[in-house]
Amino acid sequence: MILFAKVTTFLVTRAKAVKVVSTCPFLRITQMAKQTKPKRKLAHPRLPMQGQLNLQDEGTHFDLRPIFEKLNERYFGGRLRSYKVMWGRRRKHRPREYFVFGTIQEEDRVIRINPLLDQAFVPLWFLQYVLYHEMLHSVVPDESVRGGRRRVHTEEFNRREREFRNYRRARRWEEENLSRFLR
Repeated sequence: MILFAKVTTFLVTRAKAVKVVSTCPFLRITQMAKQTKPKRKLAHPRLPMQGQLNLQDEGTHFDLRPIFEKLNERYFGGRLRSYKVMWGRRRKHRPREYFVFGTIQEEDRVIRINPLLDQAFVPLWFLQYVLYHEMLHSVVPDESVRGGRRRVHTEEFNRREREFRNYRRARRWEEENLSRFLR
């Protein structure tokens, strides 16, 4: 006579709590709880989510890596090292009210550019301006203001941003073409 024993244990990891139910000769694993969302999204290329997103620097019309290297040498003296620059995820729907051209995650040294800028009608000098703007965030410190808030576009930031060769031209193009990126 074979006696089956039902053994229940809980394995708890940082990612999830798993209930393991074992009844000989079979092993059954059931997921009990999913990981709670982190307070900020990490942009580390070795994380499983990063691999699924297939983010890369080479687009259909523009390759971000050489643009980054050229801007880094010209405006920052090559000081920005170990930064990943990539196209962000494509969204299902275009935004209605505002458009984010690019973002930087300084902790992870990742700059993401909105993939809608990888189109033939977008001038190279405008894409360079957007990338320069994000790179500038890494060298100009934020200012703390009342209420525990911070200001990222400080006087110093705005002054340095105007040093970009095509600054006025890029700002004008942005105003004239913003509606092309919105629904």
